[in-house]
Amino acid sequence: MNRIHCQIYRSSRKPETYLYVEKSRGLEDVPEALMQQFGEPEEVMSLLLDSERRLARADAAEVLQLIAQQGFYLQMPPTAAELLRRDGQGE
Repeated sequence: MNRIHCQIYRSSRKPETYLYVEKSRGLEDVPEALMQQFGEPEEVMSLLLDSERRLARADAAEVLQLIAQQGFYLQMPPTAAELLRRDGQGE
């Protein structure tokens, strides 16, 4: 899978948590248990995603791979260590 039309949803229950799915399939491949924890999905944006696209907190190639394998990509909030690295204070 080189390129997909991707829909991104924000969690209504967990701050800074997002689900990436193939737009044509929607949320049908996301396990029910995950959806219960995720809460009501709020549409954030749709975009044409390919492996070269820069994403703020995810690697596009990894997102594409996981959507192909499991039908979705779950982006969790950054850890404290990731926030420190991003601010240039770590390592």
